[in-house]
Amino acid sequence: MKTRHKRLLLVALGLAVLSLAAWLVLSAFRKNLVFFFTPTQILSGEAPKGRSFRVGGMVEQGSLRRQADGLSVSFVVTDMAQRVTVNYRGILPDLFKEGKGVVAQGTLGSGLVFMAEEVLAKHDENYMPPEAAYAIEQARLKSGTSARPAPPPDGKTSP
Repeated sequence: MKTRHKRLLLVALGLAVLSLAAWLVLSAFRKNLVFFFTPTQILSGEAPKGRSFRVGGMVEQGSLRRQADGLSVSFVVTDMAQRVTVNYRGILPDLFKEGKGVVAQGTLGSGLVFMAEEVLAKHDENYMPPEAAYAIEQARLKSGTSARPAPPPDGKTSP
């Protein structure tokens, strides 16, 4: 085999290995990627069916219902424009309260009920996921209860 052929074979083999590694990384990334949706986006059909995603917003006052088993709970998450019922089986975080921000991860069940596998409560008085804060502010603007527009979650302003 000539030196030229050996070099070509080595380059081709290197490209094949690199392509395989890139494919493995991208497929692992795709499986672990979890998107965030607001109740408005879920009810408009933007949320994926049969895939895990996150829903965020405020826990509606008076919506928390605990089942007799002590682990199953149901509550409503709102972005001040739409509402989504969330069912969860497990221990809620200590900071979970009605009227406070929450992010739940899970899948959309039948009847547009969100089946949460994990519930995350905000960790201090000022924190809310940027996407949830933006969605709530946009809902308030549509209903006319806020005077100033909120910046988009990426911090960029449009002209």
